[in-house]
Amino acid sequence: MEQKYIDDEIFDKATTLTKGDYENCRFTNCDFSNADLAECKFTTCVFAGCNLSLAKLTKTAFREVEFRDCKMLGLQFENCHAFGLSFSFERCTLNHSSFYKTSIKKTNFRNTQLQETDFTACDLTGSLFDNCDLARATFDNTIIEKSDFRTSYNYSIDPAVNRVKKAKFSLPGVLGLLDGYDIEITV
Repeated sequence: MEQKYIDDEIFDKATTLTKGDYENCRFTNCDFSNADLAECKFTTCVFAGCNLSLAKLTKTAFREVEFRDCKMLGLQFENCHAFGLSFSFERCTLNHSSFYKTSIKKTNFRNTQLQETDFTACDLTGSLFDNCDLARATFDNTIIEKSDFRTSYNYSIDPAVNRVKKAKFSLPGVLGLLDGYDIEITV
């Protein structure tokens, strides 16, 4: 069955989507929670104020997509189509989501909750974490070289098992690099 092509459309308060290729579209206040977005392709689209929690992302393509003020709990980004995977997040809630083994270099996360999010074996080279809550987020065999964590907090990143060269941190957040060493630090 041939995919439908949708270009330059605005979807407001939608709850379902037809499988297809969406280009230059805007989705506002849509509820796609638990929706099946498998094999949909989104290129230069904006999602604003949407709920995508627990949506199915099998072979979903996100290319230059912006998410703003979105609730995105429990998403499995590792199931997305890897080619051209690129997006940015601003004021989003991505708690309990997974980016396992994804290559998402230069991704911007701004004012976003990433609690208990899995970044295991992810390539985040050159990414920006601006004012993000990373409580209990998992960084294991993760590449965060040249990434910026200076304004983020609650992260725990072990430099012995992650590639951190030229990553940027600031006090007191940098103490999260020592969590795994069972040492006491007084300031």
